[in-house]
Amino acid sequence: MSTYSKAIKKLSQGDILVLDGGTGTELEKRGVPMEPGAWCGAAALEHSEILEQVHFDYIQAGADIITANTYSSSRLMLRLSGYDNNFLEINKNALSAAHRAKSLSTNPEDILIAGSLSHRGMLTKATAVPDTNAYPSIEKMEEDLTELAFFLKDEGSDLLILEMMYDPDRMEAAFSAASKTDLPIWAGFSARRGKENNLLSFLPGRDIPLQDIYKILTRYKVDAAGVMHTPSSLIYDAVLLLKNCSVNPIFAYPDSGYFRSPNWQFENTISKSTLVAFAREWLKVGVQIVGGCCGLSPEHIKALSTLKRASNK
Repeated sequence: MSTYSKAIKKLSQGDILVLDGGTGTELEKRGVPMEPGAWCGAAALEHSEILEQVHFDYIQAGADIITANTYSSSRLMLRLSGYDNNFLEINKNALSAAHRAKSLSTNPEDILIAGSLSHRGMLTKATAVPDTNAYPSIEKMEEDLTELAFFLKDEGSDLLILEMMYDPDRMEAAFSAASKTDLPIWAGFSARRGKENNLLSFLPGRDIPLQDIYKILTRYKVDAAGVMHTPSSLIYDAVLLLKNCSVNPIFAYPDSGYFRSPNWQFENTISKSTLVAFAREWLKVGVQIVGGCCGLSPEHIKALSTLKRASNK
């Protein structure tokens, strides 16, 4: 039985799995410079040893799934920082770092490696607002994401995580690219609270109801779906909306802090105990996979792993 099949069996039996925490932000905390264009995408070019240690620290903290540092390493993202000709080297280094960390773990046969795909593009300097003038066409985005998706498959990823799906005009490219491979797809959506206290897509400047973003799940086959890069306080309600889509299992990995391109602002980071308290409530409404996104660290994942142990008693 494959590692992925074993993980799905655990979930079908009601177990909890733990995702890792933020990779890009953890690299930044450890001194790896972030790029204005590609953000953490090029980190593996010169800092693969630090990346390996980040992955290993998450495994040691109790993560069952580590996410390769490919969130912003498609050729279109690397091009923004002048690294598009280093696409193969950067991504091979990124996957190798994940595989090395897995091989060093106590039970490598139980660790999943997720390849990350996103529809991220250039952000306006010192903000978290997309710079639409720097975005490629949807066709070009899908072409570059398809290249990365097949690379992730060839380099031994167990699944693909579509991270920060929130833009209806661009997320189709990510779903389509991932679907061309035969890898399992986990779709992660990002939300914000609107002025009317309703849940909206994370996309700034356009008030799109979150449930409308979820509708893409009717057009693509996914093995899991969840809410990520979203404040912990919003995830419960976002999960309740997601449950209407009849997708299981459901995952949750919140962020903490905020982005001011090209750096994450580690301000008022959620405490471990508060995060666990939120997670307990998510589990009550059907979440089975918990982890962290930007701003969360191995210490947070270690705290969340106590929920996994409790569920197995």
